Amino acid sequence: MAKREGLRAALAAAPAGSAAALADQLHSAAIHLLRTLRREDDASGLSAPRLSALSVVVFGGPITLGGLARAEQVRPPTMTRIVTGLERDGLVKRVGDPRDRRLTKIQATTRGQKVLAEGRTRRVRLLTESMKELNGNKLAELAKGIQLFNTLVESMQGKQSPPQ
Repeated sequence: MAKREGLRAALAAAPAGSAAALADQLHSAAIHLLRTLRREDDASGLSAPRLSALSVVVFGGPITLGGLARAEQVRPPTMTRIVTGLERDGLVKRVGDPRDRRLTKIQATTRGQKVLAEGRTRRVRLLTESMKELNGNKLAELAKGIQLFNTLVESMQGKQSPPQ
């Protein structure tokens, strides 16, 4: 608790436009954006952990249970429960690895791909409607900001603190 208060005080004291102040604003904006878009996911009928795991499987291709657990930063027993639910809903299936018959991989079904695509369409539609309110100059600024954001995310890869 004291650590969080110290961080708040440091950020409040940071000059406007400083890296610390901008990082705090970006963090807050990202959380608010994701929370707003997450409401669109309710239409899928899936929990956030199931949708996230399904996304990894759809976009990352077939993956082992252990690989999926690492990607989602959960323990294998937790991922087993998530995958079992996705499998029960017909969104993923377990397939043997043709090169190593000891391995089983999790693969998205056509239905799983469709559920994920529909969710993405709903989220993008909401963003599109909001962005229609921006003029050409603001859209150009946003495009530059997105490029900078992507560069920032790439530079952060591998810099995360180890779990405590």
